[in-house]
Amino acid sequence: MMRQYELVERVRAYDPRADEGKLDRAYVYAMKMHGSQKRASGDPYFSHPIEVAGILTALKLDGDSIVTALLHDTVEDTDATLADIEQLFGPEIARLVDGVTKLTRIELQSDQSKQAENFRKLVLAMSEDIRVLLVKLADRLHNMRTLHFVKSEDKRRRIALETLEIYAPLAERIGIHTWKDELQDLAFRELHPEARESIVTRLAFLREQGEPLVGRIIKELQEKLLANGVTAVEVSGREKSPYSIWEKMKRKNVSFEQLSDIMAFRVLVGSIEQCYQALGVVHAQYPTVPGRFKDYISVPKPNGYRSLHTGVIGPERQRIEMQIRTQSMHETAELGVAAHWDYKQHTGDQQTEGRKYRWIRELLDILDNAAGPEEFLEHTKLEMYQDQVFCFTPKGDLISLPRGATPIDFAYAVHSEVGDRCVGAKLNGRLVPLRAALKNGDQVEIVTSKSQTPSPTWEEFVVTGKAKACIRRFIRHQKRHEFMALGRTIVEKAFRHDGVPFTEKAMDQAPRLFKLEKVEDLYAQVGEGLLTGQQIVHAVFPETRRTKPEVVGDANVVPIARARGKVKKDHGYAVPIRGLIPGMAMHFAKCCHPLPGDRIVGIVTTGKGVTIHTIDCEVLEQFQETPERWLDVAWNEPGDEVERHVGRLSVIISNEPGSLGNLTTTIGKNRGNINNLKITNRSQDFFDILVDVEVEDVKHLTNIIAALRASPMINSVDRARG
Repeated sequence: MMRQYELVERVRAYDPRADEGKLDRAYVYAMKMHGSQKRASGDPYFSHPIEVAGILTALKLDGDSIVTALLHDTVEDTDATLADIEQLFGPEIARLVDGVTKLTRIELQSDQSKQAENFRKLVLAMSEDIRVLLVKLADRLHNMRTLHFVKSEDKRRRIALETLEIYAPLAERIGIHTWKDELQDLAFRELHPEARESIVTRLAFLREQGEPLVGRIIKELQEKLLANGVTAVEVSGREKSPYSIWEKMKRKNVSFEQLSDIMAFRVLVGSIEQCYQALGVVHAQYPTVPGRFKDYISVPKPNGYRSLHTGVIGPERQRIEMQIRTQSMHETAELGVAAHWDYKQHTGDQQTEGRKYRWIRELLDILDNAAGPEEFLEHTKLEMYQDQVFCFTPKGDLISLPRGATPIDFAYAVHSEVGDRCVGAKLNGRLVPLRAALKNGDQVEIVTSKSQTPSPTWEEFVVTGKAKACIRRFIRHQKRHEFMALGRTIVEKAFRHDGVPFTEKAMDQAPRLFKLEKVEDLYAQVGEGLLTGQQIVHAVFPETRRTKPEVVGDANVVPIARARGKVKKDHGYAVPIRGLIPGMAMHFAKCCHPLPGDRIVGIVTTGKGVTIHTIDCEVLEQFQETPERWLDVAWNEPGDEVERHVGRLSVIISNEPGSLGNLTTTIGKNRGNINNLKITNRSQDFFDILVDVEVEDVKHLTNIIAALRASPMINSVDRARG
């Protein structure tokens, strides 16, 4: 365990301005507070914060970071409070310690919720000061180094999995690859010990057998570069980590023996110009491997990583991977944000370090849009855990996205409002579908409209956490708005049906009766099917229970007899469905595909809203015993804005050339748009086809049916049911 004076000397060696007194006080205070506490290894608990501080001194972090490392567990695991920390060490240290501290005093429903809430707090803290993340990663690194002392196998696996999914990607995002590699390897050792042991054994064998070959390759590369004027050159071989080999074997579905880039060679030169000069020499001397060249100097990675990558058939006909960079680039590649920490700046300037990272701002955007900690954690894993493509705006700004990203992901990466208003996209000047996958180097132009809103279907194909979070947020808010509008209409109709006045004053007291805060919450619950209109009336006017004749179920229920057409439908109490977006609070049944002009009825489904069926739909038989779920609904009044609806046709056509073309042409000529088409049965003479057609109303669909029946190639056409 490092002694007090040794720690202070380490810090003073690279930061003479560090406050020696504060470091001494922190060391003594942490030792006193942790007292006789022990770790799973049996060592004094105080050894842990000292080791964390030692890890950070290797990165040459400032004195406040080292003090935070010494104190980071005091609030969580001892009687110390943040007020104590602030009084003894100042508000700056208290803020940093608070950022690292877990939320152990908040009772959450599950380990998953606790993990998600802790991570949410960490993101908020590191967005203000990146040093919070550095201390947290050093803390996790030491815990992983001592993980084998934890007795519970389940706990070890949970910690290792969390490290692999969250902390290793975070280390990569801030560019500290040495930490990332070690975190991954330690987690790999716990989660897949046999696979790791197998790879380590094979690497040791290859190292022993191939050492002379590696030496010859390095020597030849150095000679070639020097002979062509590339001075200050340093060539070295770097072995891939066991975990990265394991990942590549899984990703490419190959065996260990089939991997050709287990050993990569790194070339360090004096300047950026010499990077490209060295690349030219290598490509001139050796055949290149197609698709292996990447220029991260002109287009750096989001974490600041810069280097040239290439693959060649090199010396002795060996396929090798090469990285070419300057010494400064190499330091950034290994240490990331910690490579060029400037102690001459004031602390206020250091705090802005975290804001330089676009990905942190994107995590904050996800945090703003996510429904809760668990959804935030899910979207964050999406954001951090994928390979990347680099695309450009029309002005030449670089946007990095996960592989498989679409124009919608790009639009949300530019700005949330651009994503919400996106109606189309051009890739390299050509209009493409919104679900098209982006490629490296694409120039993306987003077409927007003020009247556009996010489509719920976008969530099916976007891949970034930010896009998913923004779309889900819109759906959440829109659904609530729809439920509120539908619920208010249902309540108004219930009041009219019972002959009592509907007033805002009468409704003001209603939420309290149902233990809700606002009348909007009450309307939303009615629209969602959690409450009925009649329940509201009876709660506000209890006398209606006695004065009104007994009614089964909701006052807005459609009697089954009337639903079957035996009684004329009374539209005076029907709830209009105008203004409701299909898929939100209102859904059109897929069994009968109702169209304007059909007689319809609504079925209230708890938590989902209302599903609209035609009155003769066979599915309604299932709801005979639950009349309280039936709701009288009506189409928009004539003159309202025309909407397109999907009608389904069952068609039998002749099996001969041109018959399918005749079918589609006839539908198109009659202003119908084919939404889906499926061949359900084939025979020698005829095809049975189901066709979904977008039309305005029943009359429009009837006209299309009549036009199809007039074609000699079409045997029969009927509106499909069920």
